[in-house]
Amino acid sequence: MPHFKLFMTLTGAALAALMVLMFITSLFEKRNNAAVKAAILILVCGAITMLPYLLDDTYKGLIIAFDSMVILAGLYLFIPSSFFKTDNEPIASGQIDERTIMFSRNELKPNTQHYQQYYQMHPEHLENDEQFRQLPGLLSPQATFYNPLSFRATDALFHIVDGLHQYVEGQAKDTSHSVTPDKYGQFIKQWARKSGAVSIGFTSLKDYHWYSVGGRGERYGKKIDKQHHTAIAFTVEMDHEMVAASPRSSIIMESANQYLQAGIIATQIAMFIRNCGFNARAHIDGNYQVVAPLVARDANLGEIGRMGLLMTPEHGPRVRIGVITTDMPLPVENRKYDSSYEDFCNKCLKCAINCPASAISDINKDIINGVERWQINSEKCFKYWCSAGTDCGRCMSTCPYSHPSNILHNMVRWSIRHFPNFRYWAVQMDDFFYGRKSTPAKLPKWLQTSN
Repeated sequence: MPHFKLFMTLTGAALAALMVLMFITSLFEKRNNAAVKAAILILVCGAITMLPYLLDDTYKGLIIAFDSMVILAGLYLFIPSSFFKTDNEPIASGQIDERTIMFSRNELKPNTQHYQQYYQMHPEHLENDEQFRQLPGLLSPQATFYNPLSFRATDALFHIVDGLHQYVEGQAKDTSHSVTPDKYGQFIKQWARKSGAVSIGFTSLKDYHWYSVGGRGERYGKKIDKQHHTAIAFTVEMDHEMVAASPRSSIIMESANQYLQAGIIATQIAMFIRNCGFNARAHIDGNYQVVAPLVARDANLGEIGRMGLLMTPEHGPRVRIGVITTDMPLPVENRKYDSSYEDFCNKCLKCAINCPASAISDINKDIINGVERWQINSEKCFKYWCSAGTDCGRCMSTCPYSHPSNILHNMVRWSIRHFPNFRYWAVQMDDFFYGRKSTPAKLPKWLQTSN
């Protein structure tokens, strides 16, 4: 009997310690509701810790039953993923015409040649596109979440990103190659991380990585030349506090800031590669020839989630992506499919529930162009952007994978990836502490325009 009592006490103490960690974490994150719930559970777990020594032997059956339930629950929740069958990864195929994406369509001007040609090819898009053109638009003073400080800062950031476009391409120098592929790879990875990248990987380029036809700027209507065989993909983290207030103005300012950081890293690496005597092109905001999330996925930086964004193990979708394509020999790794993200997305649905535009599917994957995948309604999504004046980001901010990087949330993310039975309960815990349908956080004080 003493052993059963000790086990119950240790269980209560362990749960209480976990709730103390939750309480402290919530205070640091300024999530008061979660902190209150954690404080209540600390008291409950404290009672469990003391209860065995307050009960006499007539309650030994209750104590044994509690211990048995804890053991069985632990065995169930923490069965490793190696004991479960993993579905085969759907094989991607085909190419996307960049002219069909919303950013390209947004740049079409009525009564121009490109405008007339596009809607002759895609008359089904005309009615929707005319609707979003009647809305205020991104960074408009008439938009719902207009903020003079962050909108003007965002415009400045995007202007600087545009200035980087002149550096995405260039001539390779006539230089002898005296460095091994492994050394090139090691150097680029370390330099990228030192420059601010969170994760980085190399992959061999496939046809589906490339846009078939360019859709923006001087590339419009031109066939994309698949001139390189290798891609370097990396991610940069978006600040959690700035994302948490989405769809308020902080989200678009943070997006622009990280597009700039990704652009700087990508262009400097591309220029370095050209200095080494190899061809290279940086792919940055407003100047892509590749579908960046697919390249990053195949470089083993994460998987594509329900919301259509790259889900990374470190920060979920709370990242921006940079890509460099090159003919430099690099230590490419084989694709490693991780089914845990899809399984978790099937159980979660928080991005779909919280999407203000109802643009995210709340059903399982569907067969689209011969490939089983999720697809957001980009028209609904972009129309909301044009009304809000920002790039929304509610899907990103409400995703349980997007919580800040700290002991508690890193532990949960790791458990989600490795223990399939834990995933459902991870969603339930996230709902309990943070709400199934949550309210956006307030803007950071330094961005607020009212005193």
